[in-house]
Amino acid sequence: MIIRPVGSGDIDRICRHREQMFREAGRTETELAAMASPFRLWLAPRLADGTYFGFIAEEAGKDVGGVGLMEIDWPPHPSHPADARRGYVLNVFVEKAWRRRGIARTLMEEADREFGRRGLTYAVLHATSTGRPLYEKRGWTATSEMAKQLKRP
Repeated sequence: MIIRPVGSGDIDRICRHREQMFREAGRTETELAAMASPFRLWLAPRLADGTYFGFIAEEAGKDVGGVGLMEIDWPPHPSHPADARRGYVLNVFVEKAWRRRGIARTLMEEADREFGRRGLTYAVLHATSTGRPLYEKRGWTATSEMAKQLKRP
């Protein structure tokens, strides 16, 4: 198994992973179609400038999983009182045939190391019910975050 950094050439694979991740989480094909093009347009410049970073897991030349990472601007907070930023984990995905082999764990370990290299001391993610046990084993805890869909004026 090779774990390598993502690059601009990974845009198709990241988009495919994200779509499959949301599909497996129960999103509809209509929702996925509405997200596909805007996500690709959002991702391309961030891959190019490195503000979206992360890792791809490969086995025998085939991508089998990945994790996306970002460093986000955030006001100092009781969980990171001296730092005006957070790490953000997104698009954690492992192909079905490759699950239960420690790939997601390895990707998350690499994410922790990368955040550490960048001096980040706090990170957040949104977990599916499937991913939650992995994250909890890695020291992640639930927070009080809520969300609301807003209507456009």
